[in-house]
Amino acid sequence: MNSKKIIEIVDDNYVNASVLYYFGIEFYNYSEKTLEQVCLEKGLSADLVIKELEKSTGCNEDVELSVFPVDLIIEYLKHTHYVFIKRKLPYIAKLIESFEPDHSSYNGIAKDLKFVFPLFVEDFIHHVYLEEDTLFSYILELHKCLALNHGYSKIYCQMEKHSLQKYAVEHEEHDDEMRGIRKITNNYQCNASDPLHIRVVYAELQALEKELVVHARVENEILFPKALMLEQEIKRTIKSKINLN
Repeated sequence: MNSKKIIEIVDDNYVNASVLYYFGIEFYNYSEKTLEQVCLEKGLSADLVIKELEKSTGCNEDVELSVFPVDLIIEYLKHTHYVFIKRKLPYIAKLIESFEPDHSSYNGIAKDLKFVFPLFVEDFIHHVYLEEDTLFSYILELHKCLALNHGYSKIYCQMEKHSLQKYAVEHEEHDDEMRGIRKITNNYQCNASDPLHIRVVYAELQALEKELVVHARVENEILFPKALMLEQEIKRTIKSKINLN
C-alpha cells in the first residue's frame, strides 16, 4: 500500500478517505502522491496509517443494547451524538465545502449541498442538545428514582411536566432528517465515471443516513419502551404508597 497513490487508496474503499482525513491527509489535496510520499512529507508513520486503513475494512459486531439498563443505553446514545457532532459531520462538511467540480453538470449539486448541509448540521445539533437536556435527563431521573427507591414526590412533579408519548411522536417526526439531501443527490446515485470526490461525498452521506437510522431505531425501539416501563412502575409505586397512607 505504501507505493499506492492516495487517489487509488480512496478509490479502493471510500472509507479510507475518512481514515486519511484524521491523519491530516485530505485525499483531494494529495491525490497524485503515494502514501509513502505523503507520510514522509507530514512526518507520519506509514505503518501506523496502513494499520488504521486496514482496520477500516473490518466489520464491527452489533451490540445487543436491549439487555442494558436505560442509563447505559443513554451513555451509548450520548457517545454516538459526540461522534456525529465532533467527527462525522465536520468531516463531511469539509468534503462538501472543498468540492469544486471540474464539470458543469456537477455545479448545481455542489451549490445545493453547500447550502443545505450546513443547515442540516445546525438543525441536527440543536435537536441533539435539546434531546439530551430534556428527554435523556428525564429518563435518567426516572431510573435514579427507582434504583434508589426515593424521591417519588420530586419525580411525580417531573412526570406532570413531561410526556414520553409526546417525545416519541416528535422524535418520529424528526427521524427522516436527510430527505432533502437524498433529493439533491438523487438517492446518492453515482457511477464509476463520476469524479472521485463526488463518489466519496455520496458514500459518506449514505453511510451517515444509515447510522442515523440505526440511532433512531435504538431510541424508538429500545429506549422509549424501557422508559415507558420505568414511568409505569413509578406510577404503580406512588399509587401503592398513597393507598398505604
